[in-house]
Amino acid sequence: MPDITLTTLILLCLAAAAAGWIDAVVGGGGLLLLPALLLGLPQVPAAHVLGTNKAVAIVGTVGAAVTYVRRAPVQVGLAVKVGLMALAGSMAGAFFAAGISSEVLRPVIMVVLLGVAAFVMLRPSFGAAAEGGTAPAVTRARIVVAVVLVGGGIGFYDGLFGPGTGTFLVLALSAVLHLDLVTASATAKIVNVCTNAGALAMFAYQGSVLWQLAAVMAVFNLAGGMVGARMALSRGSGFVRAVLLTVVLSLVAKLGYDQWTA
Repeated sequence: MPDITLTTLILLCLAAAAAGWIDAVVGGGGLLLLPALLLGLPQVPAAHVLGTNKAVAIVGTVGAAVTYVRRAPVQVGLAVKVGLMALAGSMAGAFFAAGISSEVLRPVIMVVLLGVAAFVMLRPSFGAAAEGGTAPAVTRARIVVAVVLVGGGIGFYDGLFGPGTGTFLVLALSAVLHLDLVTASATAKIVNVCTNAGALAMFAYQGSVLWQLAAVMAVFNLAGGMVGARMALSRGSGFVRAVLLTVVLSLVAKLGYDQWTA
């Protein structure tokens, strides 16, 4: 583990807990965790920061996924199929990432996110639980779309660029499969486990993980993830919707800042 102060370690652990909470509710915890690691470990190579980030995040994601599976109606088989396609998509995206400038992608993603925020605000019924507790039937065609476009497409984006992947998964799963936001968050967690596992395996193979630091931070990330999942389940889609809008607007602000300061 690199030589860091106790204060820095405490702040990183608190950031890990907060990121786990955000990620469990609606995705996007990496928006907090990765910058915290970059600020707290300025002397550490970027690859090691990214690898450590994945090692921390996957623990909280697994904890949240287990909590959701035990307490929410999740189609685990479908989630795994989408997750495996997302894993393949992220590997393809990472392969092409070196040839594409993030400065080109940032404004495009900002426009997409602003559209998402407007859609969610103007459609109060989006992602709400169906009346009577029943949702429209999920057809085979929608399952194919979910696996190919949601898994492959968003997985590709994750490998290519990354920010907001969990949030995009929640929105896409809710739109394509008619899931309420709580169930979509639960399903997205299983998909995230698959993509994080693939990325972590590659970073571990390259020796780019600070395992001791990751182990300490992962405890806090796990706690935050499990608390976030329980809060999402108990407070319902309205709560997830509010957090979703906050995360989307925060992501737009961060991308805008990166664009103007690049």
